[in-house]
Amino acid sequence: MTSELIKKQLNDAFKPEILEIIDNSTAHAGHAGASGGGHYHVTIVAEVFEGRSLVQRHQLVYNALGDMMKQQIHALGINALSPSEETKGRL
Repeated sequence: MTSELIKKQLNDAFKPEILEIIDNSTAHAGHAGASGGGHYHVTIVAEVFEGRSLVQRHQLVYNALGDMMKQQIHALGINALSPSEETKGRL
């Protein structure tokens, strides 16, 4: 299952404190351009994101997923936070 592969790739790359993956693929089944890949949303909290811009964070996630972005993933929403940002959100 693709969501399990995403989880493994991101865990291996970042050792996140929090990793949540939502598979929204069924809501988008059959839409134009989907080319068989799924729709996912990832929330990840990891130290590596500290001090990095939003673009840099997304690039790190895309790089960690590698070839999955070419076929298995059609759309990916990313919420990438550092631990200090995630803690602020709970206050």
